[in-house]
Amino acid sequence: MAEQKRDYYEVLGVEKNADDAALKKAYRALAKKYHPDMNPGDAEAEKKFKEASEAYAVLSDPEKRRQYDQFGHAAFDNGAGGGSGFGGFDFNSADFGDIFGDIFSDLFGGSRRAGGARSGPMKGANLRTSVRVTFEEAVFGTEKEVELTVKEECKTCHGTGAKPGTSPETCTKCGGKGQVVFTQQSFFGTVRNVQTCPDCNGSGKVIKDKCPDCRGTGYVPMKKRFAVSIPAGIDNGQCKRLAGQGEPGINGGPRGDVLVEVIVGKHPIFQRQDVNIYSTVPISFAVAALGGEVVIDTVDGKVVYDVKAGTQTDTRVRLKGKGVPSLRNNDVRGDHYVTLVIQTPERLSNEAKELLRKFDAESGDSLHAAERVNGESHKEKKKRGFFNK
Repeated sequence: MAEQKRDYYEVLGVEKNADDAALKKAYRALAKKYHPDMNPGDAEAEKKFKEASEAYAVLSDPEKRRQYDQFGHAAFDNGAGGGSGFGGFDFNSADFGDIFGDIFSDLFGGSRRAGGARSGPMKGANLRTSVRVTFEEAVFGTEKEVELTVKEECKTCHGTGAKPGTSPETCTKCGGKGQVVFTQQSFFGTVRNVQTCPDCNGSGKVIKDKCPDCRGTGYVPMKKRFAVSIPAGIDNGQCKRLAGQGEPGINGGPRGDVLVEVIVGKHPIFQRQDVNIYSTVPISFAVAALGGEVVIDTVDGKVVYDVKAGTQTDTRVRLKGKGVPSLRNNDVRGDHYVTLVIQTPERLSNEAKELLRKFDAESGDSLHAAERVNGESHKEKKKRGFFNK
């Protein structure tokens, strides 16, 4: 008994109202996944590939799809389509050729169509370097210089790469097109592919007598210094781009860029998060209890802050607009958050100790452990003793 065929829509994993683009996308994914060249010797993969190809051959043809929607598989019991290829389906159509060309490009490299023009201009490679700045320089911006080795046009051959008195010649392998066509036997027959010419690297020209200074490249390495404008508000790890200062382009393409990574040094007092700055400032117990002024260091200089009476340790205060400028708008700045920490004195004179004891007794906020007897304070014990008398 012959195996019953699965529904074509189910095979491709699409809805019955799927448009041509959805069908093509689904089949392209399945064809690449189960292609015999991707799964050599895998009979199950080959079976799924044929199943998906058959489903797409029917559903991608408007007339066949109409018949299939009306009669199902019975519409093709006597051979659907009658074209060439396995299963009676035509795999030489332009649509299949387009998909298979993409698959072969992924499998074997190169372009998927012949007859194209030679390789066009391509942008040169980017160069990378780094520059160090201080915390304050990153906040307010600065000017720096970096030195890089870059390729500059050879003065001997003026960039042609050919020895003076000679010139590049047309490549005989590709006839100046920059591309070569080759054929390849596949599961579907002969497939034509295009690759960049290996002799001229796509330029269409070859240099027989090379320039002795640049060895045919047209460029010589040179050390060059670049001025780098570091914008206010830049953060650690961010890059400044110097457009058009990188490696030369290919076939007349533009130069690449220079990417300068900014490394921001650490600050002994300040920490940064985005556009906000954080720091810690110690204050005395007296200022915390009674209130008073404290001097706070900021990136703009020292500011005087009025501490409120009764301030607790680890209180955080905000200095609005004393943070880092925004890279998008330097008129907008973050804030500076300061954590106030009460500093306990380590050395006290006898007079100061006595004053603190009196303060402690007056405030009644704390009691020494030695004064607790059976859960009673010294003051409670004295009061009970008076009434007993």
